[in-house]
Amino acid sequence: MGRMDELEPEMETEISASQKMLSAVSGSLLTSLLVTPLDVVRVRLQSQPAISSTSPTRPPSVSAHIPQPFTNLPPNLGVTACCKEVFWVNNNTQYCLATPTTSTPSINSLSHTTTTSLTDCAIDETRRKNFTSTFDGLRKIARNEGLSSLWRGLSPTLVMAIPANVIYFTGYDSLRTSPHSPIKSYVSDAYAPLLAGSLARIAAAAVISPVEMFRTRMQATSGTGVFRATLSGLQDMVAAQGYTSLWRGLTLTMWRDVPFSGIYWWGYEATRNALTDMRDKQRGRVLDPQRKSTRLRSQSRSKENHTITLIDSFTAGALSGAVAAVVTTPFDVGKTRQQVLKHADDAVASAGKSSATTSRPEDRSMPRFLYHIFRTEGLPGLFRGWAARCLKVAPACAIMISSYEIGKKMARNVNERRDGRVET
Repeated sequence: MGRMDELEPEMETEISASQKMLSAVSGSLLTSLLVTPLDVVRVRLQSQPAISSTSPTRPPSVSAHIPQPFTNLPPNLGVTACCKEVFWVNNNTQYCLATPTTSTPSINSLSHTTTTSLTDCAIDETRRKNFTSTFDGLRKIARNEGLSSLWRGLSPTLVMAIPANVIYFTGYDSLRTSPHSPIKSYVSDAYAPLLAGSLARIAAAAVISPVEMFRTRMQATSGTGVFRATLSGLQDMVAAQGYTSLWRGLTLTMWRDVPFSGIYWWGYEATRNALTDMRDKQRGRVLDPQRKSTRLRSQSRSKENHTITLIDSFTAGALSGAVAAVVTTPFDVGKTRQQVLKHADDAVASAGKSSATTSRPEDRSMPRFLYHIFRTEGLPGLFRGWAARCLKVAPACAIMISSYEIGKKMARNVNERRDGRVET
């Protein structure tokens, strides 16, 4: 048996920046096509209001004249589809006048059968508009809004993902492997992925923050004409607040993405290293714990075939992505709710109305807002949509990193053939 450190040193073929970028682009296209439906459901789940048992916005004077089956309906109930008329009280709240369509509108004359049917209709509307799980959301969006609605936001997703992943992955590679990287001088190899991943994400997020805002608002909206309405809303916001408002959600994005990236790369390299060491042991090589792990493991992986590279990178990406997604779900919930609320405020402002001046939980800093969610909704509130997030993030990470690694391996093989270093 030979020692791992006794492997004959060899110069690893370099991959150009353009080849790394091409690998990142191919992974971005494939990932976006496959996981966008899960992202649409995640945004809807996290932004839909919690259904309460009573309606605090319904004044007693109105509630007294509403049939008993309608008195305890939640405030977000979609009863307008079941009503004969809709009117406003004090010009700010929608109410339903539920009456038979064949008689004069008189609530007191409603029969028990009519009231029951109206109530059933209202309940059906609520169930249609509210999602109870990831698969329930996929089914209802496809059935009620059309299958293409599951890919709503795909265009901005691609516009965002391609440059973001190019900056993110090539930046991470440079920080981890470049001899001029300051991380090698100040951070140990075990924790270098944590810092390199965080720094690479900061750079990528700063570039694509405006597109991220557009995509989140577009996916949170149901109905038709969403693209034009969302674009018009952003134009009104820029006209009123300037171009810097496009980066208003950057801090929220940082709260979610920077911790995620640090945890993800730390877990990915640890898992990938464990898989590489396991394969080296199976080959009969004794591993020295004092070795320079990054360089020697890279040499070992360069000898792997495409299948092993795909399996190892896919497995490590899925596992680390799932763990990072669960850990950072509270930040994702806070970010989604705050951005959706800001979208609603912009819509009110563009309509020439003034939004409420009272302090709202969503206006607080991220830590205080998350604490508010924990106090009012408990841990389920903080981790709402975690399943949809994991179902989206884990395969997305696995597909993206395995595509990137395979792309780099293919580029390295091309370079070796060009340089005449391939064994015949």
